[in-house]
Amino acid sequence: MKIITKIINISMEAEHDIKDITQNVENFILESKLKDGIAVIFTVGSTAAVSTIEYEPGLMKDLPEALERIAPSNIDYEHHKTWHDGNGKSHIRSTIIGSSLTVPFTNGKLTLGTWQQIVVMNLDTRPRERKVVIQLIGE
Repeated sequence: MKIITKIINISMEAEHDIKDITQNVENFILESKLKDGIAVIFTVGSTAAVSTIEYEPGLMKDLPEALERIAPSNIDYEHHKTWHDGNGKSHIRSTIIGSSLTVPFTNGKLTLGTWQQIVVMNLDTRPRERKVVIQLIGE
């Protein structure tokens, strides 16, 4: 068994910037020469998230609208009283979606569905440089 780690940096716009990183993960698997294992994708930071989605324009609109219904912008969060930075909703949204994802790969290929891509989301109220850790465990 082998463990290989790579860190990628992604410049992201404020509030709901969503980037498809599927190709980054696939390329890393190819470079690693590993055939079977798991890819762990982790976003560093408490206002970012990682998940899978069909990366298409309709869902790029639908997901932020759904998050607005779940953790609205127009309410007061206790977090604001502590830090005065106005991003309480960003932390809640990140916690709900999650900061890591595990995807198996076999024969050097991710086992994603046809319309399933790996995405990183910046949920913060300001642009951020996001660090994403990709760790491969396999043989």
